[in-house]
Amino acid sequence: MKELLELLEHDARRPVSELAAILHRSEYEVEKDIRQLEKDHILLGYNAIVDWNRAGRNSVVSAIEVNLTPQREVGFDAIAERISRFEEVSSVYLMSGSFDLLVILEGESLQEIADFIATRLATIEGVTSTRSHFVLKPYKKDGLIVGDKERDRRLVVSP
Repeated sequence: MKELLELLEHDARRPVSELAAILHRSEYEVEKDIRQLEKDHILLGYNAIVDWNRAGRNSVVSAIEVNLTPQREVGFDAIAERISRFEEVSSVYLMSGSFDLLVILEGESLQEIADFIATRLATIEGVTSTRSHFVLKPYKKDGLIVGDKERDRRLVVSP
C-alpha cells in the first residue's frame, strides 16, 4: 500500500494499468486498494497544482502565525478545526516554537487577506495574536517547480 500511495502522491493522473504494472499486481487489485484507501480516508483527494499567476488570475498567498489560548479538554483542536473550515484557508498546522498554528491563506489581493485576518481570524475566541507573512514569489509548490521550466543547457546543433 505504501508504494501505491507514493506513486499516487507523485502523479495521481497515472492510469491504473500503469500502476498495476509498476506494482506487479492486477488492475482489479489496484482499483480495489484505491477504493479502500479512499473509504478509509487515507487518500483524501486528488488536486491539480495550478500556477494561477501564469494562468492569468491574481493570487496572493499568506502564511499567518497564530497564537492561541488552549481550551479545556480540547487544547488547540477546536480552534484549529474552526479555522480549517474557512474557504480561504488552504492549510492549518499545529506548530512547535514561538507560535501555535500556521495558517496558509489564499486570496485575490492583500486587502482581501487583511480583511479576513482582521474580521474573521483574529476575532475567534481563543486567538490571542496573529502575524502575517506574504509570499512574494513561489519557486516550488507541493513538490513541483513553479514558473519557467529548467532551461535546456545543451548546445543547439544545426546542419
